[in-house]
Amino acid sequence: MSRVLASPSKYIQGPGELSRIKDRISYLGGPVLFVMGGFAYNHLKGVIEESYRDSGSAPVFEKFGGECTRNEIDQIRARYRANHCTVVVGVGGGKALDTAKGVAFYERGPVISVPTIASTDAPTSAIAVTYTEDHVFDGNILLPQNPELVLVDTDVIIQAPVRFLVAGMGDALSTYFEAMANTASGHDNCAGGKPTTTSVALARVCYEILIRDGLKAKRSAEERVCSPELENIIEANIYLSGVGFESNGLACAHSVYNAFTALPPCHSMYHGELVAFGTLVQMLLEERTDAEIAEVLRFCTSVGLPVSLAELSTRDLTRDELMSVAVTACSPQNFMDSMPFTVTPDMMFDALMAADARGRKFSAAGM
Repeated sequence: MSRVLASPSKYIQGPGELSRIKDRISYLGGPVLFVMGGFAYNHLKGVIEESYRDSGSAPVFEKFGGECTRNEIDQIRARYRANHCTVVVGVGGGKALDTAKGVAFYERGPVISVPTIASTDAPTSAIAVTYTEDHVFDGNILLPQNPELVLVDTDVIIQAPVRFLVAGMGDALSTYFEAMANTASGHDNCAGGKPTTTSVALARVCYEILIRDGLKAKRSAEERVCSPELENIIEANIYLSGVGFESNGLACAHSVYNAFTALPPCHSMYHGELVAFGTLVQMLLEERTDAEIAEVLRFCTSVGLPVSLAELSTRDLTRDELMSVAVTACSPQNFMDSMPFTVTPDMMFDALMAADARGRKFSAAGM
């Protein structure tokens, strides 16, 4: 089996980058359709218009409806065709970016990702997750290639609530451990091949940056100051985690996330917050050393990621609910077969309880 590394053609990050977007993408031609989330449309549209002033071309703007549905994609495709567009740019959170990807896929054009939050690794991937009108998962669109460009304006990112950044760290935390699981099991990655030496190295660097810079980055974000540590964490959350998950694969941590999303008391949690707890569960399944587990617990508690079941839910979860999480996490539609050993629902249930106990003990000790 071939080794495959998936990555956007170019990644650009820095303060004020959105104001330079016309120059950054002019080589692609136009007209350009900007699919913009609500915050982006209301607060950043003017920055983009200013970038195009005196250029002789005018961008087309479409406000994203809030959910990445097939119908939403079709409606925006009609606007794309009516204006003879040749490029689509997504500006906003993950669902706005995925909608832009969906338009690009069906219209066979390039897509640009401009994230306004650093909460997930969606901007870099060649995957668009779609939902029904009732917000139920409706499948993935697999693009033939990753975004042409990922443009990250750190002046925009630091205006978002700090919880988004922390959740992004939780998502990125799983990257290295899931990469190691896929490497050990020989499982295919999300790009249809085996992990490469480069992709595994990127996953390792992602973890090292989180441990080294995570707390300082959070403090910088709280002060709305884009320090070197915050720049590093934004890159880890968006690029290193994105290339890492797609080029190495997912495993237990994201299976646990998927399973918890089925429980209504957990619906207030962000993706990365649930993934962080799933990472702890995976580490206990793998019987990692006390030192490794303590390092992850120390990181999570320092930045505010959950380490116990009580932090994941609006009420105490019942034994039956936790067993349902264990069963769902081990189901074929998840990623548990990427683990280098068979994981049964009973093993998963025990790991959930062990992770909760370890997290509660660590928090109580104030370590």
